[in-house]
Amino acid sequence: MNIYGLILGAGAFLCIGIFHPLVIKAEYYFGVKSWWAFLIVGLIAATGSLFVENIYVSIFLGVFAFSALWGIGEVIKQRQRVLKGWFPKNPKRLDDYEDKQSNKNK
Repeated sequence: MNIYGLILGAGAFLCIGIFHPLVIKAEYYFGVKSWWAFLIVGLIAATGSLFVENIYVSIFLGVFAFSALWGIGEVIKQRQRVLKGWFPKNPKRLDDYEDKQSNKNK
């Protein structure tokens, strides 16, 4: 019996599960400008995936890298969800939401 597929599937599931709340928190505390952090983490993990000898760790780093890179788009979409009222606005960054929203209406 080969359990490596299940282990890697669980790793992919874990990555998705980690990045879902990270995107929400990143947008809440830092706004859309947090996309840089997802880019840097994704590039580091992708580079690590190229140089790690263990195939399973390499695959996990690749999945982690692309989950981080996918998070870039999700942070931008998360802002739209906040503007629609689906998620709370950060009261410390209300000006950020209002400025962007008023520019859209012009």
